Amino acid sequence: MAAPTPPGAVLETALYVDDLDAAARFYGDIVGLREHQRAPGRHLFMRAETAMLMLFVAEATEQPSEGKFPVPPHGARGPGHVCFRISPGETEAWARHLAAHDVTVEADFHWPNGVRSLYVRDPAQNSVEFAEAKLWDFDT
Repeated sequence: MAAPTPPGAVLETALYVDDLDAAARFYGDIVGLREHQRAPGRHLFMRAETAMLMLFVAEATEQPSEGKFPVPPHGARGPGHVCFRISPGETEAWARHLAAHDVTVEADFHWPNGVRSLYVRDPAQNSVEFAEAKLWDFDT
């Protein structure tokens, strides 16, 4: 039997937060993602083109959902990390945009391959990176 085709992309990424409203303001108003679904006190799903950023309250998702949600309990502690793919040539525009929203750039790193990454913290202290796809030698 032939093996299936390897996945072509990450469909969803999860981070854990303690305040869904603060997360909605950061990822919606500043990052520009669109809210897709919310379960108060449990989760907030934000859409980024063809992927979902799933923001969970760990205490809520560690508990069995008693059939309400078809996924096993999960959760994490401590800051996570997500990197958003930004359009080529827009790193400086992102730096200005973040500064205009009083978001501190924690690290502004120039990689050996010429890509520049901006690192900030979301309200839950997750590490949020902005970089062009060529960071990983992707064309787009």
